[in-house]
Parts: sequence; structure tokens; C-alpha cells
Amino acid sequence: MSRPKKCRCVCCKLESDYFKPRGTPLTDLDEVSLKMDELEALRLADVEGLYQEEAARQMNISRATFGRIVEAAHRKVADAILHGKALKIESEAATGGTI
Repeated sequence: MSRPKKCRCVCCKLESDYFKPRGTPLTDLDEVSLKMDELEALRLADVEGLYQEEAARQMNISRATFGRIVEAAHRKVADAILHGKALKIESEAATGGTI
């Protein structure tokens, strides 16, 4: 039995929660889902330029967990870009706060 997920602090607000290649109908595209904690990890690591330890502290998780989250996020975004897939951001906590 695995441990229950710890609450993760997510502070980013979305302007859009869906991205797709231009000129291709949505019905013709495969979709990749990006979780809010993965988006927050991308924001902290790639936009804010924080080291994993500081970013993990801000998300209230361990550095190792942050590393796994950001790695999964990078993989998903790269898959969407390289293979022409739509990228959907799961926005159940899109207003910011803790998930």
C-alpha cells in the first residue's frame, strides 16, 4: 500500500488551460494531460529558475518528489510538442492554492 499524497502548494494562475497545434482540428489530435502540480513545478524550475531544493520547499514536498514531478512534466510537454499532440492542463485547482 502506498503512502497518501501530501498536499502540494500550487500558486500559479492559468490564462489558458488548453494548447493545441495550429491548423489541426481537435478531433484529430491525441491529448496529453498535465497536472497542476506538474505545471507548478515547471513554473518554479523553468520560469522562476529556482533550484530543486528551493522549489520543493515552496511546494511543501521533498526534493526527490519535486524531481520526479518536474521530470514527468518535461516528458509530457516534450511529447506534446514533438508529436503534435494537444496539451490539456487539469485545472481542478486553477485558482491557485493548495491541492
